[in-house]
Amino acid sequence: MKLTVVGGGSTYTPELVDGFARLRDTLPIEELVLVDPAEERLELVGGLARRIFARQGHGGRIVTTADLDRGVEGADAVLLQLRVGGQAAREQDETWPLECGCVGQETTGAGGLAKALRTVPVVLDIAERVRRTNPGAWIIDFTNPVGIVTRALLRAGHRAVGLCNVAIGLQRKFAGHLGVAPADVHLDHVGLNHLTWETGVRLGGPSGEDVLPKLLSGHGDTIAADLRLPRPLLDRLGVVPSYYLRYYYAHDEVVRELRTKPSRAAEVAAMERRLLDMYADPALDEKPALLAKRGGAYYSEAAVDLAAGLLGGSGSPYQVVNTYNAGTLPFLPDDAVIEVQATVGPTGVTPLPVPAVDPLFAGLMANVTAYEDLALDAALRGGRDRVFRALLAHPLIGQYAYADTLTDQLIAHNREHLTWA
Repeated sequence: MKLTVVGGGSTYTPELVDGFARLRDTLPIEELVLVDPAEERLELVGGLARRIFARQGHGGRIVTTADLDRGVEGADAVLLQLRVGGQAAREQDETWPLECGCVGQETTGAGGLAKALRTVPVVLDIAERVRRTNPGAWIIDFTNPVGIVTRALLRAGHRAVGLCNVAIGLQRKFAGHLGVAPADVHLDHVGLNHLTWETGVRLGGPSGEDVLPKLLSGHGDTIAADLRLPRPLLDRLGVVPSYYLRYYYAHDEVVRELRTKPSRAAEVAAMERRLLDMYADPALDEKPALLAKRGGAYYSEAAVDLAAGLLGGSGSPYQVVNTYNAGTLPFLPDDAVIEVQATVGPTGVTPLPVPAVDPLFAGLMANVTAYEDLALDAALRGGRDRVFRALLAHPLIGQYAYADTLTDQLIAHNREHLTWA
């Protein structure tokens, strides 16, 4: 089995490699190819990756290359984890929206739209080259904004599934609270990427006992603290929202916080410099503890599970993925990309039935879906008016004066990445 990681020079790749090494019985990789145009950085990451495989007794071969076509040729699955513009572009996404009093974040609001506009054309070009070289390969997208990027891939006819680590992170935390194995926890997970709610927590599978009320009663304070939301809100909602819902439920509070501290991008950039120094040490043969602060917890486990399921291995039968709605949520278009539990197999993913969704959540999903439709249109066709319409539609913006100013800011900060600007 050959698996290719595009964006393999990421400082987070050793976490992924560690998961491939530990879970080799679930996903028996014979060749792992790390593709990245940043060759010096790629060699540092690739060197550590080879040492991790050796330390854990994995017999697979690790190849590094800047040649995308060579890297994806013959791959069974291609995992996308790229960041167009790097941390420098992310820092801009997180700062200029604050000037209008809007949240600055890399996957939602104006910053999220900027990332989508930079990313969608690049990902589609990569996917077309994968299709030319190896049309049978699965594309697993971990590149944010996952919902919009996955929708672009699916609309273009690619064999694509979107992946996020939010659900697996909550599964692991809930399992710890309940004192059970993570595999015993099944989430009733519903929404869009980075806009999800856990409406049930079941033991043993989709039809198991719902212990969410027990979980909120016994561990609500800890869960609320992790989400940085007030405990009474969780009690009133009766669900566990994704931590990204804080940008919606406490928008002004978040903006005040963001204005008084360094950006997350600046923190990550500093961390990446330290990590690369560590990776250069030929004695290092395991992922360093600092990597846990980089973000993306349990990404490797989620990626292994999904790839194994798609490639006929022993992945979990039910997994949270991003895929076409196809009638699962009747209040959204069939071609909306939703994030829900699904069965996973070599023929693809099929969402599980979802009970009726509370209008409080359904309304926000419908609003953000409309924004994502406009955002994808802007990413595919460009133009100031399309950017403005997407920003005006976003529930974190919504005022024409803000949308107008943010449109100019977005274009000014991203001109080098926008072929139409």
